[in-house]
Amino acid sequence: MNNSRPKAKLSRALGIALTPKCVKYFERRPFPPGQHGRARKKPSDYSVRLLEKQRLRHQYNISETQLRRIYAVAQKSSGKTGERLVIELECRLDALVLRAGFARTIYQARQLVNHAHFLVDGRKVNIPSYRVKPGQIITVRDKSRAMLPFQVAAAGAHQNSVTAPYLATGLTDLSTTLIREPQRAEIPVICDEQLIVEFYSR
Repeated sequence: MNNSRPKAKLSRALGIALTPKCVKYFERRPFPPGQHGRARKKPSDYSVRLLEKQRLRHQYNISETQLRRIYAVAQKSSGKTGERLVIELECRLDALVLRAGFARTIYQARQLVNHAHFLVDGRKVNIPSYRVKPGQIITVRDKSRAMLPFQVAAAGAHQNSVTAPYLATGLTDLSTTLIREPQRAEIPVICDEQLIVEFYSR
């Protein structure tokens, strides 16, 4: 489903660091992989839009099918389609687990959700794409709290210096609440969503 290329190589192809570990590799070689990576021709309009779409898709670690499905939801929503697309993606359970500081990367967040380590409003949820609604509470299951990844998370190892303003997170009790829908400007993903709208509208 998702691209299995090494994350550092994929980061260079997309022009963004997909994981904290990739940052140093990307800074050392900030150009696309391959022998012609430094001397690429001027990209076409299509390739520019395609790159933005791929950037967004890989930052959330989702398939093309999933992105198209969420785009269709965004089209039917009020407001700008591009902004709604990013907001819908950000309200996925795996994305909020990452933003809350319960996981180091989106890949780890997805794996932890898949392995049923989280409750939403007290109910076990093991679907990374689960759409969290404002007011819902995400907690780590009691059985899982003693595991090393959650001990590390509770110590604040993954929490950014600037926390997501749409979450109320308690690291010590490993819980977070989506207090409201995020605004596009608050979501730390790198993409020009208007180009993605143009890509799907062509």
